[in-house]
Amino acid sequence: MREEPGLKTLFVTVRMKPEYRDQILKGALEDGRGSREDEPGCLRFDVIQDEKDPNTIYFYEVYRDDAALEAHRAAPHYPAWGNLPADWFVGQKAVVVRGTMIAPSVWRKRMAKPIT
Repeated sequence: MREEPGLKTLFVTVRMKPEYRDQILKGALEDGRGSREDEPGCLRFDVIQDEKDPNTIYFYEVYRDDAALEAHRAAPHYPAWGNLPADWFVGQKAVVVRGTMIAPSVWRKRMAKPIT
């Protein structure tokens, strides 16, 4: 079986202090919007709210490759999230799990399309 490069994925857990929830959500949603609309190498950016704890959100992000992930961090919309004060969060700002997608194969078809 030929090995194919996998997409880079992030699963991010964010626990926020309730009094900063609106500002954090605004920044998170702006980062997600900009990522989806303005970054050709970002294939997915979901912001998910925990059903049991409204002060916990998750990001699920999929990038074409490491270069696309680095471009995300340099994008003009990133500071809307990246520059939020650390003391607005419970514990560390975010717990990030990095991975390489190995399924589903539908992503391979999307990767084959040229970026325009």
